[in-house]
Amino acid sequence: MISYLFVLIAGLIAGSISGVIGTGASIILLPILVYTFGPKAAVPIMAVAAVMANLARVIAWWKLIDWRAFAAYSITGIPAAAMGARTLLALPANLINIFLGVFFIAMIPVRHWLILRNFRMRLWQLSVCGAFIGFLTGLVLSTGPLSVPAFTAYGLIKGAFIATEAASSLFLYVSKVITFGEFGAMPPDIFIKGLLVGGSLMIGTFAGKFFMLKLSDQAHSYLLDALLLFSGLSLLWAAYSNTAQSFSH
Repeated sequence: MISYLFVLIAGLIAGSISGVIGTGASIILLPILVYTFGPKAAVPIMAVAAVMANLARVIAWWKLIDWRAFAAYSITGIPAAAMGARTLLALPANLINIFLGVFFIAMIPVRHWLILRNFRMRLWQLSVCGAFIGFLTGLVLSTGPLSVPAFTAYGLIKGAFIATEAASSLFLYVSKVITFGEFGAMPPDIFIKGLLVGGSLMIGTFAGKFFMLKLSDQAHSYLLDALLLFSGLSLLWAAYSNTAQSFSH
């Protein structure tokens, strides 16, 4: 019971942070889920919880969704997420973690360079990003920060960014959950645990909206940079730790 309580409290905190920033709950929660339930169960549990967390953000920011951006991103991202989930075990996790870690950190200066150049991503480019990010969403544990440069380059900030990113990610994770179910990786006990964790994320998300409304655009941009840096370093540390353990054995 103590471990469950700890996970639910962590879910509230992660939900509040992702409610303010727009993403990042998976990065915060995954290490805790792996420690509590094991790595094999953590992935499908987080997939169910992510569906609920994104649903909460969609409900909280419904009026600000950019439906054109959502459609362009999702039409390629949904099938790509299913494809990624099917190939989940095909690639070495360390290689993916290193690639994503370096990519997240590199996106901080690139994102600001694009802003200074007043670069605006077009719908077809957002669709290409949807396919790429969707596949990685199905393939690895968490790719939430990948969508940050894509949607912000399209011109979405604060509530509009959170709403549109959440609506797109919602359907990507639904696709991932369905694929896990088809492959027998979503037994009832795993699904129930995902619902419990997702419930705490949903409550935290609505709490985060209160703080989000008080943030300036500049402060939100700094938080996005902090998320990218934290996510990148976390993935690189995970890759280093796994490599060190394999050598020790």
